[in-house]
Amino acid sequence: MRKVIINAGNVGLVFRKEAYKRVLTEGSYWIALNERVIVFNMAKPFVPPVDLNILLRDKVLAALLTIIKVADNEIALKFEDGIFKGVLVPGKYAFWKGLTDYTFTMVDLGVKEIPDDLDKNLLVKPEIATYLRAYTVESFEKGIMFVDGKFEKMLDPGIYFFWKNAIPVSVVKADLRQLQLEVSGQEILTRDKAALRVNFYAQYRISDAVKAVVECKEYDKQLYILMQLALREYIGMYALDELLENKESVAKSILKNTGEPAARLGVEIVACGIRDIILPGEVKDIMNQVLIAEKKAQANIITRREETASTRSLLNTAKLMEDNAMLFKLKEMEYVEKIADKINTISLSGGNQIIDQLRDIFSPGK
Repeated sequence: MRKVIINAGNVGLVFRKEAYKRVLTEGSYWIALNERVIVFNMAKPFVPPVDLNILLRDKVLAALLTIIKVADNEIALKFEDGIFKGVLVPGKYAFWKGLTDYTFTMVDLGVKEIPDDLDKNLLVKPEIATYLRAYTVESFEKGIMFVDGKFEKMLDPGIYFFWKNAIPVSVVKADLRQLQLEVSGQEILTRDKAALRVNFYAQYRISDAVKAVVECKEYDKQLYILMQLALREYIGMYALDELLENKESVAKSILKNTGEPAARLGVEIVACGIRDIILPGEVKDIMNQVLIAEKKAQANIITRREETASTRSLLNTAKLMEDNAMLFKLKEMEYVEKIADKINTISLSGGNQIIDQLRDIFSPGK
């Protein structure tokens, strides 16, 4: 015989020739020489040295243990003294009672939804994250949730968690911000067969996410075709000159004609318009020649108008001087003064005739 002491907080299991015999709690014991004792710390999880079902036949030992069974479609969240410590996968587990307060939360992975009573802070733990599918819907988005390929519901902005299992779950996100569509480089014939290249734009937003994503395939491509056809129809109704004069009315017409078809796509067109109209080289040259001719004609009209005004002014002045000799004389003196300002010296040669003429000019009395 030999003596074995089991300290507080420990438990001993007695084996004889690898067969379990009994359990020893705190105290002193005498055991046979052919028996061995395995001591376990009750503060740690119990790892059975033999099959757990064999040990649980001992009612004394079974009373010292908490048994947890985790099914194939489950996991168990383990807490020690209220603190999360890990995840138990399918299997059978035993934990010592007494020193540590073990609690467990059973999770059914066969359903997709997370239970409302489960603390959402636990979902970010690495041990649990492997069992989750997470989807983030931003503040400017709407989420469209599909379960097993079928539309389930709309998701508002936020983070959504689903258990990872055999049920297919997917979330498609629709951007609700204002978007822009470019219809560029469209070669279109006008009513008078002028070939133009047009760059067009449209600003739009998704008004019905279900229509845009669920009921329509590639709504943005369908919207592009819708705008393209509306643009071609509008331009084909006008001759080149009419189109250039009514360029600003394109947006109103296309916006009016495409509003209802776009709504069926779940889209609202906010604004649209022609960005550029590119003319062929020959047409551009002709337009430039017409513009130059028009500007020359306008310049000629202005020149003639000014000449007419100047002639009319001269005529009025002549009539005034004809009726008033003194005014005529003052006008002569004004011109003589202008001439004298530019002359430094005057040399005279000739008889008294030149002197008399100058006297006549500078003598107001005559």
